[in-house]
Amino acid sequence: MSGLVVVGVDGSASSLAAVETAAREARWRGTGLRVVHAVLWPATHVPLGPSPMGPSEGGMRNMVEHLVAEAVARARSAAPEVDVSHAVVTGEPLTVLEAQSRAAELVVVGSRGMGGFVGLLVGSTAVHLAAHGMCPVLVVRETGDDAGPVVLGVDGSGTGEPAVDFAFAESAWRGADLVALHAWTTWNAPLPAPQDAAAPYANPPGELRQEEERLLAEALAGHRARYPEVAVKHHVAHGRTRETLIEASRSAQLLVVGARGRGGFAGLLLGSVSQAVLHHAHCPVAVVRGSGGRR
Repeated sequence: MSGLVVVGVDGSASSLAAVETAAREARWRGTGLRVVHAVLWPATHVPLGPSPMGPSEGGMRNMVEHLVAEAVARARSAAPEVDVSHAVVTGEPLTVLEAQSRAAELVVVGSRGMGGFVGLLVGSTAVHLAAHGMCPVLVVRETGDDAGPVVLGVDGSGTGEPAVDFAFAESAWRGADLVALHAWTTWNAPLPAPQDAAAPYANPPGELRQEEERLLAEALAGHRARYPEVAVKHHVAHGRTRETLIEASRSAQLLVVGARGRGGFAGLLLGSVSQAVLHHAHCPVAVVRGSGGRR
C-alpha cells in the first residue's frame, strides 16, 4: 500500500465528496487510490446477511458492499486513469484509518460521517487523524473555490516545514497560486533584545512587522527554487492567526496548516489554530504534521 492515497468512506455525502477529492489527489501524484470502510461487525445488531423475512438485498454485508461499490464508482468517474482498490476492514474507524496512514502518502476523509452528532462541525475521526495520522490528512469540508489559490499558514516554526513542502507541491499540481500567510500580534511576536534599560520592550515603529516579514521569507526560502512554476504571494497580517486563516479560506481552494505552531504547548499533538480551521474553514483543510508524521 506504500505510496497510495487512502480515503475513508462510510456512505455519507461528506465521505463521497472526500472520494472525489482523493481520486484527484491520486491522479496528481501518479499513485493508486484505496477506498477503505471500517466496520465493527460484532458490535452491530444488524444481521450480516439478509433477514429471512426481508428482501434478498438486505443485511449488513450487502449494505457495506453497496456503499463501497458506490464510492469506488465515484472515484473512477472523477479520475478514470487512477487504479482504484478497496477494502472492508474490521475495526473502529479511528484505529483503522490511523493504521492505514502508516504506509499511505495521504489520507482523505470527510468532515463528518454517518455517526456525527447534529450540530457537530467536524467529526471525531477527522480531528483524531489530524492529530495522530502518520501522513498528511486532508479533511474535505466545503468544496472551496476551484479558481482560488492554495493558502498556506506559516508560523516560522521547524514543525511547519513539512506543511510548506506540501503546499508548494499542491499548488504545482493544481496550477494554482500559493498565498503564504503569516499572522502576528504583539503577543506572539518574539521580543527583541533590550536596547534601553528604561524601556526594555520598546520597538521602533514598524520593526515588528519587518521582523515578521523576514520570518515569512526565510520559511519559504529554497522552496521557490524547487517550484519555479508556482506564483507565490507573501501576506503578513497583523491579527489573530485563526481568524485570519479562516477569512482567507473563503476564497481558497485548499488551506494547508501544520499540526502545531510555535505557540503550542509541549506534547500537544494538534494545536488550537489547526483545530479552529478544521471546524470553521470554508474550504478543504490539509493538516501536515512535523516530526511526528512520516512525510
